[in-house]
Amino acid sequence: MRETILRFEASVNEAIVGQEAVVRQILIALLADGHVLLESLPGLAKTRTVKAIAARLAATMRRIQFTPDLLPSDITGGETLLQSGTERTLTFQPGPIFGNLILADEINRAPAKVQSALLEAMEERQISVAGKTHRMPDLFLVMATQNPIEQEGTYPLPEAQMDRFLFKILITYPAPASERDMLRLLRHESTVVAAPVETLSQDVIFSVRQATGQIAVAPAIDDYIVSLVNATRHAGEFDPDLGKWIEIGASPRGAIGLDRASRVQAWLEDRSFVTPDDIRAVVHPVLRHRLILSYDANAENVSPDRVIDRLIEKVAVPA
Repeated sequence: MRETILRFEASVNEAIVGQEAVVRQILIALLADGHVLLESLPGLAKTRTVKAIAARLAATMRRIQFTPDLLPSDITGGETLLQSGTERTLTFQPGPIFGNLILADEINRAPAKVQSALLEAMEERQISVAGKTHRMPDLFLVMATQNPIEQEGTYPLPEAQMDRFLFKILITYPAPASERDMLRLLRHESTVVAAPVETLSQDVIFSVRQATGQIAVAPAIDDYIVSLVNATRHAGEFDPDLGKWIEIGASPRGAIGLDRASRVQAWLEDRSFVTPDDIRAVVHPVLRHRLILSYDANAENVSPDRVIDRLIEKVAVPA
């Protein structure tokens, strides 16, 4: 299974030049059954990345373009009155949320009430409409993209919704060499008919999820995870700057996310147990959106990643 997964990763990297770290993090989230929030400035291939992954999955992709006039029912669906002869019946018409891979494009360009329509689906894997519950498919992953909130026409996501994303992944500008490769790739795509690509079956994903559940986690690793998350809540006990920078720390979902993602990271590295390096490999995307920074941190232009770097320095690694 590992070889199959690594071939899938390599195939996606062929379509997305210079973003290997981003592709690896999305792959970890997919195998850990967690939702992903992608953030970058416009034009840095957020949507292309999601499409490239969807094209290589044997799954149904649904795209929702978030706009200021979008309604919650445009996402979830609703009851529709159907008439057959003299009989009228209410029938549920599923919305675009009912798919395997949901591309929520520019999610923070819609008001909060629309963004919150995803909350139940993301956490409970179900939608409640008119008193009835409708289950999501077994493979259900929300991959949302957003522009930085400084961009015009954006709304900040509610904290409760942010907490439901396993990862927040930042996409930065590519290196010049990667950007040249990108130009060549796009020229090639425009002149050559695309060859069929190997698709990854859902059964493989479910089997890998079971396998990662068997990865051993020592009590010392549990202590390290809890110590990192707890340090965000009592930051002043570890470092004066941390105490000044962090206003609200990570929720227990942060610890759960570190556990799930680190086991997948260990499995991808062909190990049967989790190491502190596995924790550190995933701690930034797991925690960066779960920290609410103080006014002082924002005034000093301190980023969540800088705060997490300091946390890693101050929290002792288990022996």
